[in-house]
Amino acid sequence: MFTRILFAAACCGLSLAVKAQEAGKTSLELYGKVMTDAGYNFNQVNPDYFDVMRPTQLPAYANQYGADGNIYFGVRQSAIGIKSFTPTRYGELMIHFTFDLFGTGTDVGRTTFHMLYAYAELGMFGLGHNWSLFSDVNGFPDVVEYWGPAGMSLCKNVQIRFIPLQGRDRLAIALERPGASADQGVYRDRIELSDVAPKFSWPDFTVEYRMTREWGYAELAGVVRKIGWVDLGNEPYDLSGSAIGWGFNFSTNLKLTEKDLFLGQAIIGEGIQNLMNDSPTDIGIENDFSNPVAPVMGVALPLFSFSAYLNHTWNDKFATALGYSEINTRNSDGQNADAFKSGRYASTNLLYSPLPNITAGLEWIWINRENYDDGWKSSATKIQLSVKYTFQYQLLRESSR
Repeated sequence: MFTRILFAAACCGLSLAVKAQEAGKTSLELYGKVMTDAGYNFNQVNPDYFDVMRPTQLPAYANQYGADGNIYFGVRQSAIGIKSFTPTRYGELMIHFTFDLFGTGTDVGRTTFHMLYAYAELGMFGLGHNWSLFSDVNGFPDVVEYWGPAGMSLCKNVQIRFIPLQGRDRLAIALERPGASADQGVYRDRIELSDVAPKFSWPDFTVEYRMTREWGYAELAGVVRKIGWVDLGNEPYDLSGSAIGWGFNFSTNLKLTEKDLFLGQAIIGEGIQNLMNDSPTDIGIENDFSNPVAPVMGVALPLFSFSAYLNHTWNDKFATALGYSEINTRNSDGQNADAFKSGRYASTNLLYSPLPNITAGLEWIWINRENYDDGWKSSATKIQLSVKYTFQYQLLRESSR
């Protein structure tokens, strides 16, 4: 049923896009950046994520990822994108397509094309791949490290979006692809049960309300989802089941002074780990040995996270970001002792912009991982130097009729 809805909405969007060509002028914007990163990892991290700092990718036991102390270079943050804006009788048609070079999923660790946006919006309707409404990307601080604070919700998703309220106050509602992952990994890894396959009968439902004022903005977002799994019949138990995931995300940007901006975010929920920036498992195992048919069952894992950062501008050339973020999972009793329990992320930097389109940054980042039940903790520290050159080109042309 959901597939039919997507197809009908896509056809409707195509029809409106064709009609949009009857009006006015189209503005095209080509933009991008060339960014070079170099750094030194004082401790070991998963080599697939050599140039980012993720608590989940710290070793879960001694020397899992080899030796400490590695230097690296990369250009994976480089990106290019295009936007078009066309006035129509239905409102402005906006089309957005962008990619960078940061390989994820089956391309993890590689420098390769990685889609960021493939999205179109006309009036109150939007279709395509964009940030989930549950995520607030405006809360991402001015850091040069690619992945960013672990306690934020950062997940792009394919969606159908309805925006009945726009402007100073904004209200948006969306149906989103279920099972999407923040790092585009395989969702099967998000369900920690043996001999089962995931089943998604309904889309995720998300909603976002933002109030913008002179002091900044405050936003409340929510998500409700159904996560199911089906027993494949290869074991003498019936492990089929489902769980309801839910979450609330309160975020804000506060203009403390002309030179200081506070970025805060707090999240609570269950079974929404794949919407987070860095958290591995939505569904865990709960023991029920008194049940001979299903001695274990799947449960949605609760989580709580927060992120607090300050962007400070020293003058027209120098700036600093400073902050801390944390995510905590309440594990189920059937999970492995080395399962991820909590992650911490802290960083600070000094940014220098000698010209409007050139920025250099020196950044210090620290992360920490704590396991569920074996007492293991691990940390890593990194120093990163990044230089970024940005460009933007705009073209105004007459639309064809």
